[in-house]
Amino acid sequence: LIVAACAAGCSSTRALTGERLDPVTSVTIRYSEHPLLFFRAVSGRSAFAKDYIDLAPVEINRSGDYRHYIWLGIWTADGDDTDHDEFDSIIISADGTELQLEITSWTTEAIGASEPIYSKPFSTAVDAYYEASIDQLRLLAEAAELRLHTGGSERHTFEPWDKQERGKAALLDFVSGPAY
Repeated sequence: LIVAACAAGCSSTRALTGERLDPVTSVTIRYSEHPLLFFRAVSGRSAFAKDYIDLAPVEINRSGDYRHYIWLGIWTADGDDTDHDEFDSIIISADGTELQLEITSWTTEAIGASEPIYSKPFSTAVDAYYEASIDQLRLLAEAAELRLHTGGSERHTFEPWDKQERGKAALLDFVSGPAY
């Protein structure tokens, strides 16, 4: 009975955090199974136009050399092209503490992966990776209130889509992983 309970506890954790070996680069990639979703209304395009951002952590393990990233999937509901420039830097507000992050890469290859880690909802969606420490990821995971701001000349604010219990639980599970 105890072994069954322990196995059940371990299997429920795996549903929140995934891990795979990259077939080309041979790095181990750990990621959240449930990204957080943020949005901003863009009334200038149409009455219900919105821009969206998926946010999730990524860990790249090169034989014990761990690098952590915040992945953003940047997209619009109407499939329009996304402006890269405003995402060269971002500011994530976590319970009032602001983390300013600069773009590390627009491609998975630059962080050590040979294929996309997350799926794009549209072909015009853009992937962005920002290097972050595990402490910064932990701050996001433990925050009750999160907002994301673009760092371009025109600062835009993205709000959480809803309560996102599953995404928050997945982020907390990620930072509580085996190496931490």
